[in-house]
Formats: sequence, structure tokens, C-alpha cells
Amino acid sequence: MTPGTGNKTGTSVWDDLPVLIKECIEGNLAAEKALYEKYSPMVFGVIKRYLKQTEPAEEVLNDAFYSIFRYLHQYTFKGAFEGWIYRITVNAVAYYFKRNSKHKDVVYKEQIDEQVVMDSNAIQQMSYKELLELVYSIPDTQRIVFNLYVFEQYSHKEISKVLKISDGASRWYLNDARKRLKEKINHVMK
Repeated sequence: MTPGTGNKTGTSVWDDLPVLIKECIEGNLAAEKALYEKYSPMVFGVIKRYLKQTEPAEEVLNDAFYSIFRYLHQYTFKGAFEGWIYRITVNAVAYYFKRNSKHKDVVYKEQIDEQVVMDSNAIQQMSYKELLELVYSIPDTQRIVFNLYVFEQYSHKEISKVLKISDGASRWYLNDARKRLKEKINHVMK
């Protein structure tokens, strides 16, 4: 039986994740293809939350899988493999922004301390696609800090490390993103 093809029960030999990973580490191209085909939709979905345009999203997808295959030997089978891939993907996105964005590490104390509260009823009335479009409309750095903080639950210290900005700048970008999104949501709901 050829690796990756079905057997009598209709399952693939690659359904056993430890076997699939071992084969990938050993350089089996069929196993690498199977891993890519299995996990690329999830990885691309994460990337698309950050990047609207397909071309840079595909670039980050390639970077993420390069890292996944490069560091696959470090996966310890402690915790979900999807979580391990997810973390690598988020780091690939952050690296893309760090490489392509010009950060201004300027922080205004009075703007950081301000708490921005969004109307949860207004947000619940919007579709996922509408919310995603609003998130896409804010500047890159604000968008990545917002996504890392809200969706990935990174701390400001982790964000500052990934993006090479100060904790204060991370707080400012998050606050600015929230203000911009609040204004856009209020405008849409009028």
C-alpha cells in the first residue's frame, strides 16, 4: 500500500499523527504533503485574520510551513499538535509584520490609560465577515497587536518581544486599535 492512500477501512496511513510526524522528520515527501494538506486550511485561516490580501497571506503560509517542517523534530507530543502549529503560525505572521512594517515606538501616556469599551450588543449584531472587514481597515501594527492580544491572548510583554517594540507601545497600539474599531462599529450601526 502506498503511504497516504486509503486501506480497507477507508482511513489513511497518515491518520496516525506520530507516524506522520516521524515520516516528515525523516524527509518523506508524501508525509510532508499529507501534513501540509491536513493543516494548511487551519494555518491559512489564522493568517487571513491578520492579512486581507492573498499574496502576502500565501507568503506567510509558506513561511509558517517552512518553520513547521524545520522545527518538527522539537515537537514533544505534550499538548495538541494544532496548538503547536498555531503558535508557529502566529509567530510567522508577527515576523511578517515586523519585517514589513515601520513601527514608531512613540507612546502618549494619556492615551494608554484611557479604557475603550465597545458595545457588545452592536458587535453581536454584526457578522463575522463584517467584523473582519473592520479589523482589516485599521493600520497594520494596530491590527496585529489587537489580534495578538485579543485572539491569541499574548501579554503586552510577549507582544513587545515578538514585534520588538516596548510594552508601552504595545498598550498604545491596542488602545488605538480599540478606539478605531469602536468608531467604525458605531458608524456602521447608525
